[in-house]
Amino acid sequence: MTHFGIICPGSTGPINTMLPLGQELQRRGHRVTLFGIPDAKSKTLAAGVEFQAVGEEDFPAGATAESFTQLGQLSGLDALKYTIDLLKQLATIMLRDAPDLIKTAGVEALLVNQGSSEGGTIADFLGIPFVTVCSAVVLNRETGVPPFNTVWPYSPTWWAHLRNKMGYALLNRVAKPIGDVINQYRQEWNLPLHTHPNERYSQLAQISQAPAEFEYPRQELPPWFHFTGTYHTSASRPDVPFPYEKLNGKPLIYASMGTLQNRLTWVFQTIASACEGLDAQLVISLGGSAKPESLPELPGNPLVVEYAPQLELLEKATLMITHAGMNTTMECVKNGVPMVAIPIANDQPGVAARIAWTGVGELVPLKKLNVPRLQHVIKRVFTEQSYKQNALRLQAATLQAGGVTRAADIIEQVVSTRKPVLAQIRK
Repeated sequence: MTHFGIICPGSTGPINTMLPLGQELQRRGHRVTLFGIPDAKSKTLAAGVEFQAVGEEDFPAGATAESFTQLGQLSGLDALKYTIDLLKQLATIMLRDAPDLIKTAGVEALLVNQGSSEGGTIADFLGIPFVTVCSAVVLNRETGVPPFNTVWPYSPTWWAHLRNKMGYALLNRVAKPIGDVINQYRQEWNLPLHTHPNERYSQLAQISQAPAEFEYPRQELPPWFHFTGTYHTSASRPDVPFPYEKLNGKPLIYASMGTLQNRLTWVFQTIASACEGLDAQLVISLGGSAKPESLPELPGNPLVVEYAPQLELLEKATLMITHAGMNTTMECVKNGVPMVAIPIANDQPGVAARIAWTGVGELVPLKKLNVPRLQHVIKRVFTEQSYKQNALRLQAATLQAGGVTRAADIIEQVVSTRKPVLAQIRK
């Protein structure tokens, strides 16, 4: 039996990916402890995974909720800068406090979410192996692929490479504070300094919850990078009440802007107006951003709830309107549901671009969002069969990729061999 530690941001997206991995490892007889901010405790314990708080004085209960409320009111570069600042704070606290807690707990290996850039340095300092888990779009940088925070389409042309290079230069400047904090500790701990963001990721195994078919053509991923498909399961989530009796039997359009960038209420109004008149029923989940009764009466009389049982609704949905968070996107892929993406910030533009590139949906940038444009896109994805066919193609690919079982196999192999686990080339 191995005692695994999990390091990941405390927001819903990373947590909903990492906890199913923890549950699968526990099912195999291992011990798993998540080390995180106090606000992650209840969800972790509800999933049956052990929890160790880090930074209780810096992030008392409720502090992250306030931070996420502020983030939910931002978009674009402003939201990215705010996220970087928040991740820098978390990295500083984890680097300061987590090593002693992890060592005292007897952790033998770490699962590090790719959004927690400091996790690999903690593992290096402790001399234990770690595996990188990509919950979001793959963050590994290469100039042939657009930066994750852009909606730029993939292109192999020289000018696209130049465009990407300029985009990464800007991203490097914005994200520099995180790298500075990590290298400060690496210097204090007599570890080699990182000279490139890709050096933060595991040299033993890196795993993504996406199927390879969802990612742009990659030339520079390490041979130990694995696309294992989605890990999501309702077993790691609390039950959410929902008025199923109000569903009228028409094709279901489900709309959610996630749990972070969801405070832009005018977006929900635009969605309702764009769906008015369709022979379908619109269900809107506010993701905790507001109470349904606080919204003005929306066109078309959609069913509006504060929270929704997303996995269950996607089993019934014909179309989803989404912020293009990676978790929601992969849940749609798993259920073969086409999408209309309205990306707000961070990696959502990159995910939305891949939704369009793979043909499972279309995207409408927030700055160009209006009722006529959104209505046109919704009608197109709702009626044209090619989107459903592509969604089913990706559904088959993610099921074939192995999911949480394959991911856990790779993790166990890392621990048993302490050598890179090379990806098998799929024919």
